[in-house]
Amino acid sequence: MDQVRLGRRQLLIYFGLGVTGSGSAAVLRGFGSNPVTPAPAVGEDIPILGALEEPAQAASGKKLPEFQGISQWLNSSPLTTASLKGNVVLIQFWTFACINCQRTLPYIVKWHQQYAAQGLRVIGIHTPEFAFERQANNVQRALKQHQISYPVPLDNAYKTWNAYNNEYWPNLYLADRQGMLRYSHAGEGAYNTTEQTIRRLLG
Repeated sequence: MDQVRLGRRQLLIYFGLGVTGSGSAAVLRGFGSNPVTPAPAVGEDIPILGALEEPAQAASGKKLPEFQGISQWLNSSPLTTASLKGNVVLIQFWTFACINCQRTLPYIVKWHQQYAAQGLRVIGIHTPEFAFERQANNVQRALKQHQISYPVPLDNAYKTWNAYNNEYWPNLYLADRQGMLRYSHAGEGAYNTTEQTIRRLLG
């Protein structure tokens, strides 16, 4: 299984998408429409489009799944979906050794800094691919390196990953203030679309 995942990750890194797992063809259909954008430095402004684009991969409108099987929470005490009600929630599935995840992190950090006061809650669900990514100390070093201060639950058993039927690193999900999923995007890119969706959901 690890060899299959690694092979698919390497194939999709070649295309600049940074996803892995079965179902990768769904992301490949969008190749070319969301070119990889250089990540901004922390504190640098992100350009905003004048109009909302269509989501790269629309979420189904189901309820935000509960966090399951979390071995440890970093930067936070344990959270539940009920405790997040009333906020717009950005869920990011990532793992620290994934280069495509690393390229998305400056955007996630920027959005957390810019929109937290308006009601955006960012949760970076760390689901490892390799054994060394399961170690909390290694994840903590990555949080310091990337200046991540938002909550990061360690999903070493893939229970939350499976609750989302997730198949990709990285993958973003946005839920509205009522806890309903409204948007998702797998891989790099679509940064303007994602930020515009955050702003629309914040109202």
